Amino acid sequence: MPISRFAGSLSTPKVDVVIDMGHPFLNLTVDGFLKIGTVGATRVLAEDAYYAVKRGSLSGRSFEHTLKKMCKEGAYWGTVAGLYVGMEYGMERIRGSRDWKNAMLGGALTGALISAASNKSKDKIVPDAITGGAIATAATFLNYLT
Repeated sequence: MPISRFAGSLSTPKVDVVIDMGHPFLNLTVDGFLKIGTVGATRVLAEDAYYAVKRGSLSGRSFEHTLKKMCKEGAYWGTVAGLYVGMEYGMERIRGSRDWKNAMLGGALTGALISAASNKSKDKIVPDAITGGAIATAATFLNYLT
Protein backbone atom coordinates (compact mmCIF):
# COMPACT_ATOMS: atom_id res chain seq x y z
CA MET A 1 0.00 0.00 0.00
CA PRO A 2 1.48 3.40 -0.95
CA ILE A 3 2.21 5.85 1.83
CA SER A 4 2.00 9.56 1.30
CA ARG A 5 3.54 12.08 3.61
CA PHE A 6 3.50 15.79 3.88
CA ALA A 7 6.45 17.61 5.31
CA GLY A 8 6.82 21.31 5.65
CA SER A 9 8.12 24.04 7.77
CA LEU A 10 6.64 27.32 8.77
CA SER A 11 8.76 30.02 10.27
CA THR A 12 7.71 33.51 11.09
CA PRO A 13 9.81 36.46 10.10
CA LYS A 14 11.71 37.92 12.99
CA VAL A 15 11.92 41.66 13.25
CA ASP A 16 14.20 43.15 15.86
CA VAL A 17 14.06 46.81 16.64
CA VAL A 18 17.03 47.93 18.66
CA ILE A 19 16.47 51.04 20.71
CA ASP A 20 18.85 51.46 23.60
CA MET A 21 17.15 53.37 26.39
CA GLY A 22 19.94 52.62 28.85
CA HIS A 23 18.12 50.00 30.94
CA PRO A 24 16.73 46.55 30.07
CA PHE A 25 13.34 47.43 31.58
CA LEU A 26 12.94 50.44 29.31
CA ASN A 27 14.34 48.57 26.30
CA LEU A 28 11.81 45.73 26.68
CA THR A 29 8.91 48.08 27.35
CA VAL A 30 9.59 50.26 24.30
CA ASP A 31 10.19 47.18 22.14
CA GLY A 32 6.85 45.66 23.21
CA PHE A 33 5.07 48.97 22.63
CA LEU A 34 6.48 49.36 19.11
CA LYS A 35 5.94 45.76 17.97
CA ILE A 36 2.42 45.23 19.25
CA GLY A 37 1.41 48.82 18.47
CA THR A 38 2.44 48.17 14.87
CA VAL A 39 0.37 44.98 14.85
CA GLY A 40 -2.67 46.89 16.15
CA ALA A 41 -2.29 49.64 13.55
CA THR A 42 -1.80 47.09 10.76
CA ARG A 43 -4.95 45.24 11.82
CA VAL A 44 -6.96 48.46 11.45
CA LEU A 45 -5.37 49.15 8.07
CA ALA A 46 -6.21 45.67 6.79
CA GLU A 47 -9.78 45.82 8.09
CA ASP A 48 -10.46 49.27 6.63
CA ALA A 49 -8.82 48.32 3.33
CA TYR A 50 -11.20 45.37 3.11
CA TYR A 51 -14.22 47.61 3.67
CA ALA A 52 -12.94 50.18 1.14
CA VAL A 53 -12.60 47.44 -1.50
CA LYS A 54 -16.03 46.11 -0.60
CA ARG A 55 -17.55 49.60 -0.99
CA GLY A 56 -15.58 50.19 -4.15
CA SER A 57 -14.36 53.64 -3.18
CA LEU A 58 -11.90 55.42 -0.94
CA SER A 59 -12.52 59.01 0.04
CA GLY A 60 -10.21 61.44 1.74
CA ARG A 61 -12.49 61.49 4.74
CA SER A 62 -12.44 57.70 5.16
CA PHE A 63 -8.65 57.71 4.71
CA GLU A 64 -8.30 60.31 7.47
CA HIS A 65 -10.63 58.27 9.68
CA THR A 66 -8.49 55.17 9.05
CA LEU A 67 -5.28 57.00 9.99
CA LYS A 68 -6.81 58.27 13.23
CA LYS A 69 -8.13 54.83 14.06
CA MET A 70 -4.71 53.27 13.32
CA CYS A 71 -3.01 55.70 15.70
CA LYS A 72 -5.58 55.11 18.43
CA GLU A 73 -5.51 51.31 18.18
CA GLY A 74 -1.73 51.20 17.82
CA ALA A 75 -1.26 53.38 20.89
CA TYR A 76 -3.77 51.35 22.93
CA TRP A 77 -2.37 47.91 22.11
CA GLY A 78 1.20 49.19 22.30
CA THR A 79 0.53 50.56 25.77
CA VAL A 80 -1.00 47.28 26.93
CA ALA A 81 1.93 45.30 25.52
CA GLY A 82 4.53 47.67 26.92
CA LEU A 83 2.90 47.55 30.34
CA TYR A 84 2.73 43.75 30.26
CA VAL A 85 6.36 43.31 29.17
CA GLY A 86 7.49 45.75 31.84
CA MET A 87 5.45 43.97 34.52
CA GLU A 88 6.77 40.57 33.49
CA TYR A 89 10.36 41.85 33.56
CA GLY A 90 9.73 43.44 36.97
CA MET A 91 8.38 40.15 38.32
CA GLU A 92 11.44 38.36 36.99
CA ARG A 93 13.73 40.83 38.76
CA ILE A 94 11.76 40.77 42.02
CA ARG A 95 11.40 36.97 42.16
CA GLY A 96 14.89 36.23 40.86
CA SER A 97 13.69 33.48 38.53
CA ARG A 98 12.47 33.19 34.96
CA ASP A 99 9.37 30.99 34.70
CA TRP A 100 5.68 30.98 33.85
CA LYS A 101 4.74 32.58 37.17
CA ASN A 102 6.22 35.89 36.00
CA ALA A 103 3.89 35.84 33.00
CA MET A 104 0.92 35.02 35.21
CA LEU A 105 1.65 37.80 37.70
CA GLY A 106 2.57 40.31 34.99
CA GLY A 107 -0.61 39.51 33.07
CA ALA A 108 -2.75 39.80 36.19
CA LEU A 109 -1.26 43.16 37.14
CA THR A 110 -1.59 44.43 33.57
CA GLY A 111 -5.21 43.28 33.38
CA ALA A 112 -6.00 44.99 36.68
CA LEU A 113 -4.29 48.26 35.74
CA ILE A 114 -5.85 48.47 32.28
CA SER A 115 -9.26 47.63 33.75
CA ALA A 116 -8.95 50.24 36.49
CA ALA A 117 -7.85 52.89 33.99
CA SER A 118 -10.45 52.19 31.32
CA ASN A 119 -13.60 50.96 33.10
CA LYS A 120 -16.01 52.96 35.18
CA SER A 121 -17.12 49.78 36.94
CA LYS A 122 -14.65 48.75 39.62
CA ASP A 123 -16.35 45.33 39.82
CA LYS A 124 -14.52 44.27 36.63
CA ILE A 125 -10.97 44.75 37.95
CA VAL A 126 -10.61 41.30 39.54
CA PRO A 127 -12.14 39.38 36.59
CA ASP A 128 -9.95 41.36 34.17
CA ALA A 129 -6.88 40.62 36.30
CA ILE A 130 -7.73 36.90 36.23
CA THR A 131 -8.24 37.06 32.46
CA GLY A 132 -4.92 38.85 31.93
CA GLY A 133 -3.08 36.31 34.05
CA ALA A 134 -4.75 33.38 32.30
CA ILE A 135 -3.99 34.69 28.80
CA ALA A 136 -0.36 35.45 29.66
CA THR A 137 0.12 32.04 31.28
CA ALA A 138 -1.47 30.24 28.34
CA ALA A 139 0.73 32.14 25.89
CA THR A 140 3.83 31.21 27.89
CA PHE A 141 2.87 27.53 27.97
CA LEU A 142 2.20 27.58 24.22
CA ASN A 143 5.67 29.07 23.70
CA TYR A 144 7.15 26.17 25.66
CA LEU A 145 5.49 23.72 23.24
CA THR A 146 7.16 25.19 20.16
